[in-house]
Amino acid sequence: MSWKMMLYEYVHHKNQMNLEYSVEPLLPFVTDVPFLQAQIRRLARTSQNDQDRHYSPVKNETRLTITQTIEQPAYVTASIRLRQSMVGIIGVTEHEEKRLESEQLTFEEQEGKWVITNIQSTGNELLQPTQRVVMSPSAASVPQTVDQGLLKLSSMPFLNYEVLPYLEPALRKNYYDRHKAVQYADRWWDQANPAYLEFEVDCSNYISQCLFAGEAPMHYTGKRDSGWWYKGRNNSQELWSFSWAVAQSLQRYMTSNDHGLRAKEVHKAENLELGDVISYDWNGDGRYRHSTIVTAKDANGMPLVNAHTTNSKHRYWSYKDSYAWTEQTRYRFLHVIDQD
Repeated sequence: MSWKMMLYEYVHHKNQMNLEYSVEPLLPFVTDVPFLQAQIRRLARTSQNDQDRHYSPVKNETRLTITQTIEQPAYVTASIRLRQSMVGIIGVTEHEEKRLESEQLTFEEQEGKWVITNIQSTGNELLQPTQRVVMSPSAASVPQTVDQGLLKLSSMPFLNYEVLPYLEPALRKNYYDRHKAVQYADRWWDQANPAYLEFEVDCSNYISQCLFAGEAPMHYTGKRDSGWWYKGRNNSQELWSFSWAVAQSLQRYMTSNDHGLRAKEVHKAENLELGDVISYDWNGDGRYRHSTIVTAKDANGMPLVNAHTTNSKHRYWSYKDSYAWTEQTRYRFLHVIDQD
């Protein structure tokens, strides 16, 4: 069996693993012990969580894309992208979750047989915000990339002319349209809107776009550490506020602002409405590192969310199936104020 055939076997058996809450389907050909141990813990959490919500998985389907390979005799490294569709039921109601995950796998040929010796999840919620930015190519052109310190940028300047007219607050009503926010979230859950820069850690940038699509008015100050605004990038200038793109700053802005985009914290996830926001503090240290938006409810009335970084649609809000989740994880449930 070639390493590519082994890869397809891995994807097939990983589907089985998630359906059965067990790593046993992977044991014949995966020798990465830390990966398997992490999966055992994750699957135990997921199983308990699904039991608590009376959710039963029905089927998992995954479409595989190989994005890069480095091949040597008896040794291969492959970067892959997995587009997953997971269907389950609560009572008689069927739910479908979609997710994009990226992994890097190392294959080694041992005694005439290929095995997977290392599996690294990439592009997940464990990533921490940095200054590195990439831009999605527009339909009109594929931009050139240039390196500037910690930034990897595309063709400049790149100002968002769709957004610029709305930096004047008088042009927008202070009314939050939840339907439009959710519609935008579902449209762009699995890719970046080329009208905006895409961040390596893109969760809060995506949520801000959803809020803005819901007609939340920008608060333009021109200062990175105040307001909530976005213009793009012009030469060496980063033209957006921290609250636009950083989870910690976004939740702080929404709960401390007294006009325009603002939110009040509620104490239970079930009290959230479509278009509301959840912030995640993985380590319980008061630093919020991830943001999601509520886009649906399950049969129990609990929130299902969309997110970027690990791009997800209608994922269960608690994120106990995330590699980032810990026993110390804390949440902020942010109900967006509809109107001043």
